[in-house]
Amino acid sequence: MPTGAGADGVRRRRNTELVLVLFAVLTAAFADAGAECALHGGLPGAFALQVCGLGAVAVLAHLAVRRFAPYADPLILPLAVFLSGMGLVLLHRLDISYAAKYKSAPVAGGQVMWLCIGVAAFVAVTVGLKHHRILQRYTYVLMAGALVLLAAPAFFPGDTYGAKRWIRLGGFSFEPDEFTKLVITIFFAGYLMVQRDALALASRRVLGMYLPRGRNLGPVVAIWAASLLVLIFERDLGTSLIFFGIFVVMLYVATERTGWVVIGLLLACVGAGVVGSMEPHVHGRVVAWLHPMDIYLPHPPPGLISEQGAQAMFSFGSGGILGSGLGQGYPWLIGFAGRSDFILTTVGEELGAAGVLALLLVYALLAERGLRTALVLTDPFGKLLASGLAAALVLQVFVVAGGASGLIPLTGKALPFLAQGGSSMLANWLLVALLLKLSDAAGRTQLEPGPDPDGTVTLSAEEIRAGRALQQGVALG
Repeated sequence: MPTGAGADGVRRRRNTELVLVLFAVLTAAFADAGAECALHGGLPGAFALQVCGLGAVAVLAHLAVRRFAPYADPLILPLAVFLSGMGLVLLHRLDISYAAKYKSAPVAGGQVMWLCIGVAAFVAVTVGLKHHRILQRYTYVLMAGALVLLAAPAFFPGDTYGAKRWIRLGGFSFEPDEFTKLVITIFFAGYLMVQRDALALASRRVLGMYLPRGRNLGPVVAIWAASLLVLIFERDLGTSLIFFGIFVVMLYVATERTGWVVIGLLLACVGAGVVGSMEPHVHGRVVAWLHPMDIYLPHPPPGLISEQGAQAMFSFGSGGILGSGLGQGYPWLIGFAGRSDFILTTVGEELGAAGVLALLLVYALLAERGLRTALVLTDPFGKLLASGLAAALVLQVFVVAGGASGLIPLTGKALPFLAQGGSSMLANWLLVALLLKLSDAAGRTQLEPGPDPDGTVTLSAEEIRAGRALQQGVALG
């Protein structure tokens, strides 16, 4: 624990974090108890042991933050614990119905294992990563690894529900795109930090916006082409949208030019339109999005082979404002994707629109803490990295929630922390670890101005504002 001038502030942050972590565990425990009572009429004998196990894992993560990231934001870890706990509750609730209706094997136990692995990786990053600027040294090495991970599924046989997102080796499989979004965000932060001045140059003002010079469009066109290749060869709409969206958001943060955003949106619309009309799998998802109820016609249109979109609408609609209550709905009617792509419909049906809104607000708050960290950090690399990680989380929640609710075509991605998926759980806990290390550096800037662990000098926000005012005064003089 720090002993300097900011020791009291640090102690308050960590104590607040501990209280919120325990509150998140208890909230998940009460939710699971409600589902168990609704489905079985009572609690299982091992219920207390399960709650204590989840609490022990959460407290372990807190102790790692208290020791190795004492200045970190006190809300980031509790929010991740809450989302992970609620994910286990929803999966356990669905396991009971799926076993009764489809005789399928439970998945909540495997998700608990991946949660433990994710927390272990979180602790390893918290302990091992001394400062976030160390990642800047490996910008291009990480990019090379990201490209390999991004392209690898195209070379492995076998599609899963139309998309090629998995690498399968024997009985083991994982989704490399979940880790690619983290690695690519680190690369974008390092690249844009170096190139931001050149990319910020504008050639002309059109309709009130500064448009970039033609020779500076190369990076955007290259990333756009790479995202289209992913969409064409792997038929992975979600990864393509997230990959390109992260770059556009970080490009805007680096340059503050709305022209880049406009160009990015135009390229995204053109690419989605061309691929959506030519690639059969993507076209089928667009048809299912536009005409979800046509599956019940005597002769459904070609390419429309699933009723999941329609069932999701029924599920959301039957939930109303407050929902039927955990364990008292029929979310299992959606079929095999109820525990992955469409797990949000369980929230909508059994916790209602209020539950969905509350869940989305938790995601928004987690992203807001990342953006707040970006505002406080003084180094450009850290600012861009924190902004990119927050954008990655928001974009993934948007494409999943938008697909489940019918706002956009279904993408097949996993809702962070909630949906079934080991790769998603591990990658998102790594994302939380990076955000915590970034917020630790930001908190050090606020509470303990002075040398950073890597030897550089960090100024407080007040000192930075005073320096800028002095520079402006000298310039005016």
